Formats: sequence, structure tokens, C-alpha cells
Amino acid sequence: MDIKAGINTAIFLALLGLALSLWIGIQSIRAGRKLLYYRLRQQRIASGWRMIAFAFGLALAAYLIGRYGEPVAYSFYEPSPTPSLTPTITLSPTITLSPTITLTPTITDTPSITDTPTITPTPSMPLAIEMQFKSEVTPNPAALFSPLVFAQEIDLRTYTPLNPATVFVNPIRRVAAIFSYDNMLSGTQWTALWYRDGELVYYETKPWDGNTGGYGFAERLAAPDEWLPGEYEVQIFVGLEWKSVGRFVVQGLADTSTPTIAPSATLRDTETPLPTPSATRTKTPLPTQTRMPTRTRPPTDTPWPSLTPTP
Repeated sequence: MDIKAGINTAIFLALLGLALSLWIGIQSIRAGRKLLYYRLRQQRIASGWRMIAFAFGLALAAYLIGRYGEPVAYSFYEPSPTPSLTPTITLSPTITLSPTITLTPTITDTPSITDTPTITPTPSMPLAIEMQFKSEVTPNPAALFSPLVFAQEIDLRTYTPLNPATVFVNPIRRVAAIFSYDNMLSGTQWTALWYRDGELVYYETKPWDGNTGGYGFAERLAAPDEWLPGEYEVQIFVGLEWKSVGRFVVQGLADTSTPTIAPSATLRDTETPLPTPSATRTKTPLPTQTRMPTRTRPPTDTPWPSLTPTP
């Protein structure tokens, strides 16, 4: 606080004391005039005038403090120079680019029908499962179930989930939904419904055989090819009243079991048929003897001409 602020505070306190003293003095004088005893009346009135005089003293003090308080204080405390602010360099305005021609927006097709989100219905008990109820004990409306925690393995000594998760990757065989409960009645019908993408895939319903409070779990054991990928939801009911719900996701293709091919009977070696005997060679006929040409008879001797006698 600087000197000026202190002076202003002192003036404000003096004026406040002036108002209180003046009010107290006037009230004391009024009360003293109503007293019957002379001495007490004089004492009360005198006390009131003293308070009024004190109020005028505070008024004078407030005036003196406001008029001479600051110069007197500076005579004892040398004022420190107030650092002057150095002017900052003002940047000259830069040239603003003139706006370019903006293309007019084209008309966008607005859908005539807007899809409004559907309201998620409150879980309810299917009538087909309700017909299987066996318990005749009225459920306790104060029964409580905690949110569900999912895991593939569970410690049965402490009902602690081992590696809890909300996303499981195939192949899997078992998923357990662990919960804590309270205010349960023995023999009350309770049900666990397992849904996949809104379709009921498994359920269990039976009379309650546990304690009033503690820990429990519901589980589904199935072959790997029955754990299809999708979003699963588990709903817990006590009687017809829904108590808790939990969701988890299964990813990856289900492990389809291929049938084992039984070994076929080995065929015995068939006897190799012997080669059929080849036909024996037929004797090649000898060439027939070529007939010798017949001997040509030699020409006969031509007789010589006979001598004709000349004349």
C-alpha cells in the first residue's frame, strides 16, 4: 500500500467513526431524557454529548488528514520516482490486399428425410424366458448389482477378474461377467441374458442360491465357432426387474472347426494280369519255284536255191 492509499483509508475510517459516534450520541441523549432519576438522566445525556463532540473531532481529523496528511507524510518519506513508460514503436499498417472475387456457393442438396437417432429401449425380460421361472419368492426391490466386469479367466477364491477387458479377439471359448451384489434373497429368480448385436444368443435363469451380499459371476462357455464377431451385451435381472448391464466386443473371424477326415480303407493290391501269350508265328511259305522258260526251237535251215540252167 502506498502513502496515498493509506491517507484515503484513514479518511474513510474517520468518516465512518464520525457517523457511528454521532448516531450513538443522539440515541444516548434521547434515552437519557426518558429516565426518571435525575443523576442517571444527566449522566446519559452527558455521555451523548461527549459522543457528539467526538464525532466533530473525527470530522476535523478527516479534514486535516485529507488537507495536510499527504504533504506531511512525504516530508518523512521521500517519494520514489515513478518509472515512465517508454513509448513502443507503432507498426505502420501494411497494405491490405483487395478481396478477390469469391465464387457463389452452389446449391447443396438437402436430404428430405433426416435420420433421427432411435431411443435405446430399457432392457426387458422376454416372455419365453419368463415362462421358465420356477421361484415363488418375491424379489427384494432393494437388491443391488454393480457394473459388470468382463474377463476370460477368474480367480474363484477372490472372484477377481484376470486381465479384464472390453475387447476380445478370436479364438475364445469363455467370457465371464463379474459383479458384486447386495440385499439378495435366497430363492429369488435371477436371469442373465447374453445378446449379440441385439439378438439373444445365450441365457441362464434359476433361483438364487448365493448369499445376501458378496461377489458373483455369470459366464458363457461355447465352442470357438459360436463366438461370432460383434458387440455383445449382458443384462442381469432379478425377477422381472433389470439390475445391471455391460457390453464388450469380439473381434476377428470365428474359428470354424473343420471335420476330421477318417482314413479310408487301403485297397489290396490287385493281381496284375499276366500278359496274354502272343500268337505263335506262322511259317512263312517258301517262295514258289519260278518256272524255267521253255527252250525256243532253233530255226530250221533254209534250203539253198536250186541252180536254174541257163539257156
